[in-house]
Amino acid sequence: MTFDRNPRNTINLGPRTRRAVRWLAGLINPLILLIAGRRWMPILGILRHRGRRSGRWYATPLGMRPLGDTFVMPRTFGENAAWYLNTQAAGWCVVTYKGRDYTVVDPQVIEYAAAAPAFPRYELLQFRLIGIKEYLRLRQVPAGWSQPSTSGTSDGAL
Repeated sequence: MTFDRNPRNTINLGPRTRRAVRWLAGLINPLILLIAGRRWMPILGILRHRGRRSGRWYATPLGMRPLGDTFVMPRTFGENAAWYLNTQAAGWCVVTYKGRDYTVVDPQVIEYAAAAPAFPRYELLQFRLIGIKEYLRLRQVPAGWSQPSTSGTSDGAL
């Protein structure tokens, strides 16, 4: 079940707040990337995605959890987050979780009820307290899947 894109269910940040968040992320994300995706860090993974305009590869640390053959992550900054827009545009990305890389496809926005089984209660409570109501679900690729060809300027290496 996909989530209805109701504007009341997204976090809307003003331009100043977005600039502040980007500035902080520029300082903090490199440090978080040192621990995210490690075998001993089940709370944080790394989402590797290609820029939809630049063709550059980016690594974004995100809270995520596996759920069956999918990964679920809160859409912390709503539908305007670069990692989300890039993943939606490409239709796939690579997730590093607990020391392993997974190619994932078919990004779908889902509601709380569909995402809840993936997260412990304390994390769900935190998400609700800060207003997160949307989650992204990505499905692990089936056997024999191959990356779509791109006409960008990047060489495609991760």
